[in-house]
Amino acid sequence: MRLKVFGLLFWCFLAAVAAQAKEATPNEDPVIKERFKELTSELRCLKCQNQTIYDSKAGLADDLRKQIRTQINAGKSNDEIIEYMVDRYGDFVRYRPAMNARTILLWVGPFLLLFTGISILLYQLRKRKTLVTDAPLSEEENMRLNKLLKEKGDR
Repeated sequence: MRLKVFGLLFWCFLAAVAAQAKEATPNEDPVIKERFKELTSELRCLKCQNQTIYDSKAGLADDLRKQIRTQINAGKSNDEIIEYMVDRYGDFVRYRPAMNARTILLWVGPFLLLFTGISILLYQLRKRKTLVTDAPLSEEENMRLNKLLKEKGDR
């Protein structure tokens, strides 16, 4: 009976270890590891959208990492791999999209918004400056002010 319990516990332990195991990465050349890290850090996880493929824990990111590793092992250059990913998933997969007619607004837009905001601010400040004048009080306004101050002081 004890042997059966021990055997059952042993198989449960093995199943738990297997469930926790991650994909084994082969011992690679440090240059290839660095290249892999560089590529996966340049590309966006399509599911997470705010993480790189390198940082993402999503299943899709695992698949994309496998694709990249396969292409590196096939001898493709970084540019070829990135071009493949962009052709397959679109410019969105890149964190730094190439400047072209479709992405020009991504590159120029922030500067346009900043320039527009500063222009509006300067316009409003100049307009406000012309509206605010430090004209001296007339004799009547001066008497009225003194009367109000006197009443307030009497309270």
